[in-house]
Amino acid sequence: MVSRMFRMVTEVDKERRDLLRARLRETNTAASPVISALRGTPGERELPLHIWMLDGEGGLAGGLVGHTWATWLHVAYLWVDARHRGVGLGSRLLAEAERLAREERGCAAVRLETWDFQAPEFYRRLGYDVVCVIPDYPPGITEFTLVKRLG
Repeated sequence: MVSRMFRMVTEVDKERRDLLRARLRETNTAASPVISALRGTPGERELPLHIWMLDGEGGLAGGLVGHTWATWLHVAYLWVDARHRGVGLGSRLLAEAERLAREERGCAAVRLETWDFQAPEFYRRLGYDVVCVIPDYPPGITEFTLVKRLG
């Protein structure tokens, strides 16, 4: 009979985190032909994609931060300074990110998350579809995940 004695540890440990990530990657590669086929290709790596809108004095008027991976663009942050909202900067940032992702990185789709008080309607107007709604994340707020296929 095998004794199963374990000790649970709750601490931040970057070395174990990296080991866990490597083991999960190995498991996923073995389990998925799609993930396996990505290994060793340019699509395997996450590549940052940053776009900045600067005002006349060089200050930050808006920006988009994301990355591309496996033919997808993931938009992590999109922000426009309140003084410059309503003149199309957000749409221009997103359109340029979509263009770069499609034309230069071969992406076929985009995904992003937003909260109910941020911009779900803005993204819907630009052709994004809601694929996930998480109520009370965080409490009192609804989070939306939206996607768009790039033509």
